[in-house]
Amino acid sequence: MAVVPEFLIKRLYKNGSLKKEGNQITFVLKNVLGPGFISGFNYVKINDVLYTAEQVKFITQGKELLGTEVSESNPVSFRLGQEGKFVLNGVDGLKEGKNRIEIEVMNPEAGKVGLTTEDSLKNE
Repeated sequence: MAVVPEFLIKRLYKNGSLKKEGNQITFVLKNVLGPGFISGFNYVKINDVLYTAEQVKFITQGKELLGTEVSESNPVSFRLGQEGKFVLNGVDGLKEGKNRIEIEVMNPEAGKVGLTTEDSLKNE
């Protein structure tokens, strides 16, 4: 698995974007690495709660995709400077203060790509 170095994570994850919106958790990534594709969403983990592709939506450039709709045969283009909003169904595991966020996606060139960061919860 390719792991994004911490200095890039700090630039990739939009700090302060972790929010509770009703019964959903949202946060934003911004591609600062270069043009690429996401060919799968393996999971998102908030603290100790695992969200599978079935529980993940990815919104970018006005398109809303379920995690299960993204695959090697149906990848999502993620261009330089482009933002993508993750929407997770359910708020289990979310807490006030710092929350640990782990994301594992698939990339056609790199395979599994993991990102781990922390952010404080913002209520909407």
